[in-house]
Amino acid sequence: MTYEELVKNHSGEMIEKLVTEVISKEAAEVRFEFEDNEQWSVITMHIYEEDKEISLRLHSNDHYQLYFGYYNDEDEFLEITQSLTDEEKKIIPKGLQKVMEKVLSDEQGMRLPGNFLSK
Repeated sequence: MTYEELVKNHSGEMIEKLVTEVISKEAAEVRFEFEDNEQWSVITMHIYEEDKEISLRLHSNDHYQLYFGYYNDEDEFLEITQSLTDEEKKIIPKGLQKVMEKVLSDEQGMRLPGNFLSK
């Protein structure tokens, strides 16, 4: 299975894995990022032994994206993004959604206890 197929066909499982990782941490960081005219809040987990990154991004207008970054055989960093469906958004705990909305509106990251985001 390619990484594109993984993101397309198993995004719900990837979101669950990310959320489980984040809420189990002692401290979780929700960052504010921007590029050109785009702004988003983001929460990320790294799989260091595999050189992979899974993130959840919130853009304006309640637009969530799953982000998957990895290195290919030529050692180039590649990125795959996919917009979340309404069903996939339901996987995200309300506490995490509220914090991501706050980070996006304030344009400032936050560091919180992971269990706080699970509420």
